[in-house]
Amino acid sequence: MLTEPRSGRLAAWGNALLAGLVSPDEAAERIADDDGRHRVALPGEPGGPVGLTLALGRLRALGAVGLRVALPVPGHPLGLSGPPEFNARALEAEEAVLVHGTALGLVPVVHEAGPEGAEPEDVHTEVLWECLPVREAPPADVPSLAEAERELAEALREATEVLTRLDVAGSGPVADAALEAYRARMEAGRQLLAPGYPPRAVRVLELAQRVGALVSIAYGGGAGDGREHGGAVSASEIAARAAALRPVERTARRAQVAAYNAYAEELERRRESGRP
Repeated sequence: MLTEPRSGRLAAWGNALLAGLVSPDEAAERIADDDGRHRVALPGEPGGPVGLTLALGRLRALGAVGLRVALPVPGHPLGLSGPPEFNARALEAEEAVLVHGTALGLVPVVHEAGPEGAEPEDVHTEVLWECLPVREAPPADVPSLAEAERELAEALREATEVLTRLDVAGSGPVADAALEAYRARMEAGRQLLAPGYPPRAVRVLELAQRVGALVSIAYGGGAGDGREHGGAVSASEIAARAAALRPVERTARRAQVAAYNAYAEELERRRESGRP
């Protein structure tokens, strides 16, 4: 959880575009970030997948009033509302975006290409957002921002205790690299969310990412991809570590979704009340 999900960027900057706070080109640039190209396979589009700028305009014309994030994992369909086909695809990707007002959802399929043994900077990443029908229903297990903030404060204490109890002091090279990556991300621009998001959402997302960083360190997988279990040397220690960290990780994911979805909920409330 040291890197922001692509679904988070799409929802955040897509919501800012729907609110008229950013231009289509700026939204598309922010969503793509370091990726080479994003395309969206919209239903009924005669020429096949289209670029982000056109796709966001098409979704707005179809009635989009807010974009919400889902970050599901096995046993926890966080942010999903069905049907089973969409849930299964989102679970495979471990993320998705639900476009409220259109009964559509977007799931990213990521392709990476580059020379064999290439350095990370030489790898070209393309993302295809596949579009599937979704149910217009309340998403699963998404807390309010206030609930998420309270849960995160406790989760941060628990994560710190787990690091100490499991003898993961955070002083090894993997832990150092993880924390450095986290700090660099926090310092490089500070705009974790797009214009229009309430300060509380930014605060919750920052804290969720901090908790996620600690979880990644405790697992031993400094980048969050491939957990090496740090200093655990037996099956029982590995199991104990996973059991202790699982609820903390769950809380951090729930908080991320709450933060990303905060502005979509505000846009929908304004629309229902007739406010601009």
